Amino acid sequence: MIRTGQDGFTLIEGMLAGVVLAVGILALAAMQSMSLGRNVDANEITRVTNLAADMMERIQFNRGRAAAYNAIDTLNAATQPPATEPMARGDYTQWQTLLNNAGLTGVQGLVTVTATGPTTPPLNQRQVAVTITWLGSVKSETSLRRNKTMTLTTIVAPE
Repeated sequence: MIRTGQDGFTLIEGMLAGVVLAVGILALAAMQSMSLGRNVDANEITRVTNLAADMMERIQFNRGRAAAYNAIDTLNAATQPPATEPMARGDYTQWQTLLNNAGLTGVQGLVTVTATGPTTPPLNQRQVAVTITWLGSVKSETSLRRNKTMTLTTIVAPE
């Protein structure tokens, strides 16, 4: 037998390869966890965007009576439009139901309508802001929930 002075070298190579593989697998697992959390956030933001756009479309459809939607707060029934505004009142009720059934925790919808644009000549333009606030999802038992807010703003003018 001839010894070359490299006894045990393949064992060290195997151990180092195992360590490199373990580090790579741990990094992959961490990326998977982060990806899952971001996917949950993206899902919530998509639902909230669709809900805000729904109310914005309702207001644009009834743009001649846009002022009736001012100060809507889905957590306060006293802020619903008056009975003399049946379309706005119905939109409020439907939107409140959609928000409550969206699967979001602590969801609240707010609408503010303010007059904007030139007064001479009066264009009767109104700036509409639809804001939705909710409590973000928890990824694990140790994560803290945080309040999230999304606001859509547009200018509405009667025909």
